[in-house]
Amino acid sequence: MAKPVRRTTPLLPYAGPVTPAELSRTVLHAVSRAVEDDALPGPVPERVVVERPRPGGTGDYASNVALRMAGSAGRTAREVAEILRAEIVRAGTLHPRVARVEVTGPGFLNFTLAHDGHADLVRTVLAAGTRYGHGDALAGTTAVFAPAGELRADVWTETVVLLLRSQGATAVVHPGGDEVTRVVPARPGDDLAVGGLFDRLGPDAARWALLRPAAHDRPYGGDGNDGLLVQRESNPLFRVRYAYARTRALARNADRLGIAPRYAAHTTSHDPAAAPLLTALGDHPAVLEAAARLRAPDRLARHLEHTADAFLRFQESSRPLPLGDEKPSAAHGSRLALADAAGTVLAGGLSLLGIDAPEHL
Repeated sequence: MAKPVRRTTPLLPYAGPVTPAELSRTVLHAVSRAVEDDALPGPVPERVVVERPRPGGTGDYASNVALRMAGSAGRTAREVAEILRAEIVRAGTLHPRVARVEVTGPGFLNFTLAHDGHADLVRTVLAAGTRYGHGDALAGTTAVFAPAGELRADVWTETVVLLLRSQGATAVVHPGGDEVTRVVPARPGDDLAVGGLFDRLGPDAARWALLRPAAHDRPYGGDGNDGLLVQRESNPLFRVRYAYARTRALARNADRLGIAPRYAAHTTSHDPAAAPLLTALGDHPAVLEAAARLRAPDRLARHLEHTADAFLRFQESSRPLPLGDEKPSAAHGSRLALADAAGTVLAGGLSLLGIDAPEHL
């Protein structure tokens, strides 16, 4: 008799981008079906991690869920992975932009994407706007936080509330009660270190100084924070905001030239500078979910740095706009669309951190 495992609603194929969160749900459904059909013993894990393969890996995404389940299943990890692969293929719920699913090494599930998935990714980012990456991964979760009455803890809590809501959770700040939690433990000297931060740096740089370090690290404090106001490459906040401003400048210049951003499949497939930027855009939903789930705004801040750096390298080497008498091509339209998508992700991420995204810088 099958184990009484609740069967979740299967995913239906759709034309959006392939994200780690989407693939994670696909694998989780496969695990649930395998347990319900007695192909594998329970319990079903609460979540499955899908991430970029580590050095030496294959495909575009990978999951080690079979290695984690092998011991309790009494099978080798590779056998578990083969069972899950069969469930994924049999159910017909795999994202249509996944070209193939393979079992590699000791038991990794590897996913290889179709090349034209890049076009779908860019179009989906632009269609969703600054809400790209928002979802319902934490729907049904309720979190109530207490104000700590200390600067960094309160800014951190405010930001975590926004992140949780972006993933469908119900999150509020309540002045008291037995159910409340504090996101960042107050430590002696924290408020002394950041005293006068908003007056000295202004709201944007001050929030970055408080949110960019991880919760277990000291907030940026003292005169060294003044570097967050300097417009140079060594200032990570400047790079993020400058990258966004550059995407807007490209859009304005393209409009004057009568060039419409339009991503065409395969036009950047062989552009080495486009690949890291496309990867950063594709990873954004998973970063938002992880930042919300772990209550860690610093993860989002680091991802924005990574996205900004990838965009700045891309726009420097790939020339989104034609030069001189060069005629606009489909490649220019694709590069402009990719730049627009990068700006969308940067603006949405900065908004969740409570930081302004300037059109001009």
